[in-house]
Amino acid sequence: MSICIVIALVIGVFAGMFVPSEHKEVINSLSSVILYILIFYVGIDLGLNKDIFPKIKSMGVKVLLVPLGEIIGSFIGGALLSFFVSETMKESLSVTMGMGWYSFSGILISEAGNPALGALAFLSNVFREVLAFITIPFAAKHLNYYCAVATAGATSMDTTLGVISRNTNGKTAVVSFISGMVITMLVPVIVPIFV
Repeated sequence: MSICIVIALVIGVFAGMFVPSEHKEVINSLSSVILYILIFYVGIDLGLNKDIFPKIKSMGVKVLLVPLGEIIGSFIGGALLSFFVSETMKESLSVTMGMGWYSFSGILISEAGNPALGALAFLSNVFREVLAFITIPFAAKHLNYYCAVATAGATSMDTTLGVISRNTNGKTAVVSFISGMVITMLVPVIVPIFV
């Protein structure tokens, strides 16, 4: 999956070099439509998992501690990072608060008028997913299962869920899905605050 993302990005960069600048508005409009379709399909994915809502109810409010920790960690990381990079704190936070949802945060930031920062957000969140694949087994074995979930961010409900399930247990897989779902619902609310 991650290799496909990198290949698509490289092809997109080369295609962008040859697209006339007068088509920029059409491409921006098309990316917005694709983004809405993506969010729609995330909603369908959530609706199809009918057994997830009773499991959430049985776990209670404490199931929200993992996504809350991820949000706080991403915020602190973005704030600290701003002292070491040329971006402002607000720009740094707009990148880190994408929390692994590369297809959304990159487009949103680009559409807000900062395509360079949008590209940075896209790459940062792709790297987060790639690093999650690498670090989940280590975190599950040497730290704890919830740390393994936290590394994945928004992807813990889809692309990294298999790795999390394989390296943890059934209860953690449910927490992982819920965490990814909560973050996926909050990213569209949080990122625009910093854009």
